[in-house]
This record gives sequence, structure tokens and C-alpha cells, in this order.
Amino acid sequence: MKMGILGAGNIGGAMARTIAGMDKVEAYAVGARDYARAEAFAGQYHFTKAFGSYEEMLSDPELELVYVATPHSHHYEHVKLCLEHGKHVLCEKAFTVNAKQAVELCEMAKSKNLLLTEAIWTRYMPMRKTLDEVIESKVIGEITSLTANLGYVVGHLPRMQEPALAGGALLDLGVYPINFASMVFGDKIKEVSSTAVLTESKVDAVNSITLIYEDGKMAQLHSNMMVATDRRGMIYGDKGYIEVQNINNCEGIRVFDTSHKLIAEYETPKQITGYEYEVEACMDAMGKGELECPQMPHKETIRIMELMDSLRAQWGVKYPNE
Repeated sequence: MKMGILGAGNIGGAMARTIAGMDKVEAYAVGARDYARAEAFAGQYHFTKAFGSYEEMLSDPELELVYVATPHSHHYEHVKLCLEHGKHVLCEKAFTVNAKQAVELCEMAKSKNLLLTEAIWTRYMPMRKTLDEVIESKVIGEITSLTANLGYVVGHLPRMQEPALAGGALLDLGVYPINFASMVFGDKIKEVSSTAVLTESKVDAVNSITLIYEDGKMAQLHSNMMVATDRRGMIYGDKGYIEVQNINNCEGIRVFDTSHKLIAEYETPKQITGYEYEVEACMDAMGKGELECPQMPHKETIRIMELMDSLRAQWGVKYPNE
């Protein structure tokens, strides 16, 4: 499969390193707003072609799948451009700025018979299935609650501070704890409460989210762009608890009994970067003629965006042009 990357930044570089280690994927094209930058990227990661405009790259008839690696403030514009040029799309998270944009893009992809999926990598990784199996085994009994957090020292970056770039912790980091809770507890949320500390530019620097589900389970989530957190996901049952080490890229799963004794441990399989699983899912879906990946269907992407819209509304965080 011939794959292209739209956007020659750091996240695009991570995907480029991934493609280099995959047997069935060709590092075919990279597009940037500046040809010199695209050319340097292509040379560094051994891409076949470099383009100085996104439109030029998307006009290449041999290009099959495009990974959109621009800031999430630009995802709507760039995914739409890809779809208008008849390309299948793997779009980096957060999928869009808001749910309205997400709905429009998903409908557009279906109307054009094109694959469109969100690159929330934790949904595609093998350790997700492992966690499901551990939970289903009832080794920790009946689960009542979970906690999850994610934080990095990234608050100084312009893209995190600027409302015009859809900055703040939620869309960049908070999306991972939210997805973690969704993968474990599902979508039947009864009540949402949250608080946030805003920056001078009026985006969230730190947030705390509590979700209560229809069956009585509770998820307590936290994201922070000012500090490095332990990134753990903890799932609590009446017979023990599960520790997921690093919810952003699982480094292992440990199971403890009620005496805090380690009773089971699961190692993460060797990987290139972890991005390969979402690319493989796209290839599989494309081969079957499917328009979405089962690991992250459109309805789930839209639901998560709707939840994040409601959280920002609680905090008074609004982006320009919304």
C-alpha cells in the first residue's frame, strides 16, 4: 500500500519511522506547505515523493492512504481536502475541534465510499484485547470504579496555549483518559461533572473529570499539560485491581488481589512505535471495502467529541470560529 503523510512535523516523523519498519506499506509521499521542508522530510525518512502543497500530493493517483498529521485545529480542513481528492484517511487525534465537524467528515467519507478513521492508537494496540480478556476473566471480581491520568510538560508549546490551534490539555491529552474509560466501561454515561484550571489564554491547563455510568460505575479522569504524571490507569474490583502502566502506550498490565499481592503480569509485545496497528487496521478495512475501522467506529469518535464539547462548555472554553 502506498501511504502519504500530510504534514511534515514531529508526529508525521513518528509515523514515518513506523512505515519504515512495515513490510506491506510503502513510504510513498509527504506533503507540506513548503517544498524544502517536504524534501528534507522525504530524504530523512526515504519517501519516494515530496510535494510543496497538500493539493499537489493529493492529486497523485497512486497515493492510497493519507495520514493527517497536522494540528487538530486543522484536521477538519485537511481531512475534507483528502476526501475531496478521493483518498482514504487516517486522521490523528483529536479527530476534529468539535462534534459538528466530526459528523460532517464522517458523512462525507461515507458519501464518497472512502475509509476514514481516527488515529487514537490505544484503540488498536494488542494490549487493549489483553486488558479486555483480563477484565472478562473476573479475576478482580465485579468492577466498580477506575482512575486514569495523563500529563506531560508541554504547556509552554504554542500549539497548547493558542485557542486558534484548539489548545489546552483536553484535546491533546485528556482524550486518552476518556478513551481509556470508554474502552473499559462503554458508552452508557449517566452523569458528567468536571472542573478545569484555565490559562491566561483561556484554554485548560489542568482538568478533572468524573463520569458516572448507568450501572453505577464511576471513572475519575485527569489530564495536565504542565507536569509529568504517572500515566497510570487503575481498575478496581471487589477481588482486586488492575494497573495499566502508561495509558498512552501500554508498557504492561499488572493484576493485584485485595492484599495488594501481584498475582498476574502481562508484557507488551515488541512493536515498531505502536502506530503500526492503526495502519494495519486501515489496510485490513480497505481490503474489505469497509468505510470505518471496528476498533474506532465513527459513532465512537463522534461520541467522544460530543463529550469533550460538553466538558469545554462547562469550563467556558471556546475556540475561534465555533
